Formats: sequence, C-alpha cells, structure tokens
Amino acid sequence: MTPTERAHVWQQHITDWEVSGVSGSAYCKQQSLVYHQFVYWRRKLAPTEDSLEQAQTVTGFARVVSGPVVSTGRVDGLTVSLPGGVSITGLHTGNIELLGAVLRQL
Repeated sequence: MTPTERAHVWQQHITDWEVSGVSGSAYCKQQSLVYHQFVYWRRKLAPTEDSLEQAQTVTGFARVVSGPVVSTGRVDGLTVSLPGGVSITGLHTGNIELLGAVLRQL
C-alpha cells in the first residue's frame, strides 16, 4: 500500500469514527484497529489552521472554538449560531443528540 493509499484509508476511518458517535477506543475495537495508530493518523490528518480558514470561506461553516465559561447565574446550556442568523439554544447533555440530528438535516 502506498503512503497516499494508507492516508486515504485512515482518513476514511477517521470520517467514519466522527459520525459513529462512539469513542475512539470503542471504534478501534469495533474495526480491529490499533488505537495508538488511530490517534497518530487522527493527529497527522487533522486540518491545519490555514485549511480551516479556507474551508470556512468555501463552505460557509464556522470553526467552533471552546472559550472560557462565564457564569450569568442561569443555566441555559449551549448555544449554536449558524450562518444566516439561525441560533439553536438551550442545548445540554440531555438533548445534545438532537443537535446532531438537526445538523445532519441541514
């Protein structure tokens, strides 16, 4: 297998894992993969800062960055703001799967 073919195979595994909803370790067990190789390829094939900015420009999707949590005395959960002014608010661990379902439909 050429290095390019190997990278393609691992990219497909990483893509499949991302949509699977299971941990990396569980995915590797299901697929009979070596976990440390999975981690290596996931890091190696991770998009760079430049490619993320380029993808945002091309697709209209925004990169999500975790920031500091500011307490307002309320527990509203997560808010996701999409291009075009659409916001999804009130997300928390009890309904986070709903967000995945909504985003898959967009």
